[in-house]
Amino acid sequence: MVALLPQENVVPLVSRTGRHLQRYSKGRRLVVGCIPYRYKTSLDGKNQGLEVLVISSQKGKGMLFPKGGWEIDESKKDAASRETLEEAGVRGIVEPELGKWNFKSKTHDAHYEGYMFPLLVQEQLDIWPEKNVRQREWMSVDKARKACQYPWMKEALDILEQRLLSQHQLDEEEVAPCSLC
Repeated sequence: MVALLPQENVVPLVSRTGRHLQRYSKGRRLVVGCIPYRYKTSLDGKNQGLEVLVISSQKGKGMLFPKGGWEIDESKKDAASRETLEEAGVRGIVEPELGKWNFKSKTHDAHYEGYMFPLLVQEQLDIWPEKNVRQREWMSVDKARKACQYPWMKEALDILEQRLLSQHQLDEEEVAPCSLC
């Protein structure tokens, strides 16, 4: 007997390759990525803090957040989600953009325009396209800031942390009892 799986649970075991569908702007290759995050909880359900997922670089040493080329047949958010699935093996909700950065490649004589998004992780896969070429690790924001090899990604992480802190404070204010009532 053959079991049919819902299409959303099937992940291609290869990453997209090639540059023929890549987007460029003013000579810069456009890349997109995500900072996958979750809230670590204890066994009793108490929040123990924010964790982000970093991955190993495919070509060198160091850790980074998943990112790659934005292709002409995708939206920016779809490309960021695809790159995160291919490189880190996680899926989730892609939230509003953290910003845009211009940077030069450390290994090529090329300039890039990069966009980063937060991704609230909802599913972590055991098998994903780049499992055999990358390591992934959940870590605190402070540890990730030290481990990440790209200044522009560290800046994106700072923006994410500030956004989530502000959001958390607003949520607490909504729940707090009114002192004037």
